[in-house]
Amino acid sequence: MSEARLLDALAERAFVLDGGLGTRLEERGADVSSGLWSARVLADDPDLVLDVHRDYFAAGADVAITASYQVTYEGCARAGFDPGATTELLRRSVELAGRARDEAGHGWIAASVGPYGAMLADGSEYRGDLRLGRDELRAWHRERIRVLAGAGADLIAVETMPSLTEVEAILAELDGAGTPAWISVTPLGGRLRSGEPIAKAFALADDADEVVAVGVNCCAPGEVLGAIEAAREVTAKPIVVYPNSGETWDGAARQWRGRAAFPTELVRSWRAAGAALIGGCCRTGPSQITAISRALADAGGR
Repeated sequence: MSEARLLDALAERAFVLDGGLGTRLEERGADVSSGLWSARVLADDPDLVLDVHRDYFAAGADVAITASYQVTYEGCARAGFDPGATTELLRRSVELAGRARDEAGHGWIAASVGPYGAMLADGSEYRGDLRLGRDELRAWHRERIRVLAGAGADLIAVETMPSLTEVEAILAELDGAGTPAWISVTPLGGRLRSGEPIAKAFALADDADEVVAVGVNCCAPGEVLGAIEAAREVTAKPIVVYPNSGETWDGAARQWRGRAAFPTELVRSWRAAGAALIGGCCRTGPSQITAISRALADAGGR
């Protein structure tokens, strides 16, 4: 789908994103406990990844986010994959999502690009203390973005960005590439995980022609409304939101804590505030995506 068609569609109605990929894979029996998370399943059991994409389209999703979040050249090399095999995994992630979309007969494919900190598998993406400069981060992301941009997805989903430095690196790499993308940051207390202003990240993205939407993911549901308000102060671009279930991730202990709290009243408030793409991230599944779809339909937003 062209960028123009994408923006025209978003101007007409809200779209539903899928839910947590790792969450659903685990529910269906996959082991996502390794440092590669869902990327290990992508390598070992691609049919299960395909089935999960099918589950989300059946649940009402309009957009499938690929299983490439944790597919990085450095991380995969540590797990024994050579560069060619990693490239194949990136392409496979788009191909599987595309197959599910074609079977469903509708939808878009967003190729996931996760943050540098996720590759470390120690919770660094939730602290923003990467100790890398913009140029280093840009070089680290470069090949993965290039491969995904050429793999046939409708756009790139740049997810869970924790700091202005990493946002700047991604924007510099996208500049002039002609690849549409959304930029989604992960906030805490109304700021980036680095402590920097969330509105500054959205303002930087507003200046990038390649960026078609800005927003937040992998955060508490209570962070979303404030993020939408911050975005609206600096950009007119569509807003994408897909928070976690309400539980919180303990990166050191590698387990979830707390209770889920994702009421549909929040979904309707996000749409009323201006969100155009709404879904779920960690610990959300097909039932939550169906609830989001129904909530938007009831509110006249679909």
